[in-house]
Amino acid sequence: MMPSLRTLAAIVGGYLVFALSAVALFHLTGRDPHAPQPLWFELFATVYGMCFAALGGFIAARAARDRPLRAVSGVAILLALGALVSLIANPGAGATWSQWAALILMAPSVYLGLALHRYGGKFRHSNRSIAAG
Repeated sequence: MMPSLRTLAAIVGGYLVFALSAVALFHLTGRDPHAPQPLWFELFATVYGMCFAALGGFIAARAARDRPLRAVSGVAILLALGALVSLIANPGAGATWSQWAALILMAPSVYLGLALHRYGGKFRHSNRSIAAG
């Protein structure tokens, strides 16, 4: 079944949250994502990317409404494909830490956004009942 226009927009929007945040990070720090970096920066950039991947997943799930899993999966697939294409297109050209981090850690982090979308309200409501009880 063909995804709705709303789901496609959710996928693109969720991916843009991740991609634009990555562009901003590397631009503002003046670093090349395809060059070797100090370990502290690689760790920071990876955690940063995982957080924005999860945020992109959350936004995609919220925007898709009726098909959040499909939208979040679309974001994860786009993210992973981008990293994979970058790895294949430039074999042996510079460091590949950012592509591997995107494939192994950031793409799966998109699903954390789905979990926040699905269970976030339940956690909020359960805390109120504990405080009231």
